[in-house]
Amino acid sequence: MKIPELHALFLKSKGVSTDSRMLNKGELFFCLKGANFNGNRFAHQALKKGAKAVIIDDPSVRLNEKTILVSDALETLQWLAQYHRKQFDIPVIGLTGSNGKTTTKELVRSVLAQKFRVHATHGNLNNHIGVPLTLLGFNDKTDIALIEMGANHQREIAQLCHIAQPTIGYITNFGKAHLEGFGGIEGVIKGKSELYDYLRTHEGTTLINGDDRLQREQAHGIRQYIFGKDEHYSLSIYNEIDDRGYCLSVIDDVRIKSNLTGEYNYSNLNVAIAFGKYFGLSNSQLIKGISSYIPENNRSQWINKQSNTILLDAYNANPSSMLAALKAFDMMDKPNKVLVLGDMLELGTYAKKEHQDIVAKASGMRVEKIMLVGPNFFGCTTNSGAMKFKDTSSLVKYIKDNPLEEACIFIKGSRGIALEQLIDHL
Repeated sequence: MKIPELHALFLKSKGVSTDSRMLNKGELFFCLKGANFNGNRFAHQALKKGAKAVIIDDPSVRLNEKTILVSDALETLQWLAQYHRKQFDIPVIGLTGSNGKTTTKELVRSVLAQKFRVHATHGNLNNHIGVPLTLLGFNDKTDIALIEMGANHQREIAQLCHIAQPTIGYITNFGKAHLEGFGGIEGVIKGKSELYDYLRTHEGTTLINGDDRLQREQAHGIRQYIFGKDEHYSLSIYNEIDDRGYCLSVIDDVRIKSNLTGEYNYSNLNVAIAFGKYFGLSNSQLIKGISSYIPENNRSQWINKQSNTILLDAYNANPSSMLAALKAFDMMDKPNKVLVLGDMLELGTYAKKEHQDIVAKASGMRVEKIMLVGPNFFGCTTNSGAMKFKDTSSLVKYIKDNPLEEACIFIKGSRGIALEQLIDHL
C-alpha cells in the first residue's frame, strides 16, 4: 500500500496507536519494534480490540485483510506523518535545545492559545516516534503547530526536521546534556544546530535570544526575529525578580508576571512573549497566557508538605541546568535551605568531572544540608559535610529516621534517579 492510500485510510480512522494496551476502537495500529519489544506480536490483540487496520512488518503474523504488510512499520509511520503534515499550510514551530524545551513549549502554547488553536507536542513525546504521532494530530481546526524535538545523537534533529518540516524554529540553548551521545559540547552545538541548517535551506525563520552570542553566530543566514535587552532588537525585553521570588518580563513598560522562579527561566519566559508578539498578540493576551502557565510534572514545581516548602525539579538534569538551578536557589532568601541532588545521567566519560564540579558549587552555597544521591555523586570527594546515598531508597530510609522540618528543600536530579519518591516522606 502506498502512502497516499494509507493516508486515505488514516483519514477514515479514529487516529493512530503504537501501544495495544492504549488502543481505541477504530484506530490504526502500527506494530513498532524495539530492543525489548515487538509490536507484531500484538497485531492479533489489536484487531480483537477493534483496530481499523494493523500495520505489520513481519510477514509471518499476517492475519486477515485488515493487516497491511510494509517493509518497516516505523518508517511507514514517519512517512505517513510527513505526508499528513504536507496537507497543511500553517506555521509549524520546531523547538529544540539542551535545557528548558518542555517548559518553553508549554509557555509558548499557553500564550499562543489566547488567539489561536494550537496543536502541540503532548508531554515530552519529542523523538522519532513522538514527533510523527504529534503531526498526525493535525486537523482542519489547527492554526499553529508546536513541535518539540529531542535528540541525544547527531543527525536526529535533521531527521525530525525532514519529517515535521518546520517553518519557524527556536533553540533554547546549547548545554552539557547527552554529552555521551553527542560526543562533547561541540557535538551538542552541531547536533542542535541541525534545526538552523534546515531553516536556512528552506527559507524559514528563527526566533533568537539576542543576548546569547552563540545562538546568533549559529543562526547566520536565516531570517530572524530577535528578542533581548537591546532596544534595536525586534522585541526589546528585560527581566526582574518580584518580591515573591518569581520571574517577570517587561515590554513597553508593561510588567508580565509569571509563576516561574530562577533567572534561568528568563529566556524561556521571554521567547514565549516573543512568539506572541511575532504572531500579533496584544499585551493583555500575553499577560493572560503567561500567568495561566503553572509548572507541574516535577518541573520547577513548588509543593508545601507539612512544615516544609519544596522546589521539585526532578524531571531531568544535566550539568548546565543543574548549575543554573543551584545559582537560582542560592539567591533565594529562605531559612533552613536543604539541597537534595541526584545523579546526572548520559554523561559517559564526562560524568566524574561534571559531578565533582557540581559538588564544588554546592559546597560553596549557603545551605544547612547537602544530600547527594546516586553512584556518581557517591563517588565524589566532599569536604563540606555533605551526606551521600547510593540510591533514592537509601535516602528515603534516612529521612524516615531523621525527618526534615521547617525547611526549604530543593530537589533536582535526572529522571532515572526518581527523586520525586521523596515527596511522600517530607
